Amino acid sequence: MVLAKADIGIAGRYARLAGALEPVYFPVIKAEFDRTVALVLRLKGTTALLDEDPVVQRAIRLRNPYVDPMSLLQVDLLARWRAAERADDELFGALLATVRGIAQGLQNTG
Repeated sequence: MVLAKADIGIAGRYARLAGALEPVYFPVIKAEFDRTVALVLRLKGTTALLDEDPVVQRAIRLRNPYVDPMSLLQVDLLARWRAAERADDELFGALLATVRGIAQGLQNTG
């Protein structure tokens, strides 16, 4: 389920916030993610994650259009908050709202 909830494209946007470390670490993370998904699919004999649980698969697919924009907003807010040297309380409040929204949308801690 965690693999199905993950969006490696959005993870790449978060990774860019790491600056010079992004090209060092994110390709490794992406390769491990891709390898893990492939192995899970092979072990289960399915072609898509959660094929054996269509209710959860559908629930994730339906909430992604709401969670994904919050994640993209969070990446932007993080970059802006860092640029403001973490001194902007309004940006910080907005960041906290995205953390809560994403956690509720994913139905876990995010």
